[in-house]
Amino acid sequence: MKKEDKERVVAELTELLRTSPTLMVADYRGLTMPQIDELRGRLLEHGARFAVVKNTLTRRAAEAAGADALLALLEGPTAIAFLEAEGDLVAVAKALADSARETRVLAIRGGILDGRPVEAGDVEELAKLPPADVLRSQVLGAVTAPLTNIVALFSAPLQDLYGLLDARIEQLREQGDTSEPESQPSGSEPQGESEPVAGAEVETPEPPSGSEPQSENETGETQTEQEDH
Repeated sequence: MKKEDKERVVAELTELLRTSPTLMVADYRGLTMPQIDELRGRLLEHGARFAVVKNTLTRRAAEAAGADALLALLEGPTAIAFLEAEGDLVAVAKALADSARETRVLAIRGGILDGRPVEAGDVEELAKLPPADVLRSQVLGAVTAPLTNIVALFSAPLQDLYGLLDARIEQLREQGDTSEPESQPSGSEPQGESEPVAGAEVETPEPPSGSEPQSENETGETQTEQEDH
């Protein structure tokens, strides 16, 4: 490889190490080119770039990027899966684990997870997790469940209070229907006293005191005398 090609590779690796805080390292010794290409395509589908580079160039890139944790993993033929921003961490780990099981050649060494070194066993444990969408739903369910319980704790007393208020209002309505006064309101005449009862004698009212009742004859004579005069 020419010097300018080496410099270009080191620059590309340095940029990948700076922009990809998560990566996984494997020993690809014994893999055929078709197997490497197949694994590269599988990783690319899950958002990871698979690079096979000489350790000397990788060390230079790691030192330039400040990725000292990667130096301990550069022993023997090395292949690195760089996880991109939108990559699926679990799917990438699963792809590497499946390839190691199927080929019985690929060996996972470890990796760097968000800038922290992880061992091969940690990568294999990641591969056993459910897919990212299922994992997100499980995490969301775990987060929202306590919130739902809290809302229930606050809403239950309010519902009980509403129930008590409704029951009290209904009770007051029932009391209002049965507790009407027997006497009629002031200012209204009692019913039944102004109308005579059938079959009862009607008593003639007495004339005012100091006045004498005049008979029909006396009334008629007086009227005749007034006409004569």
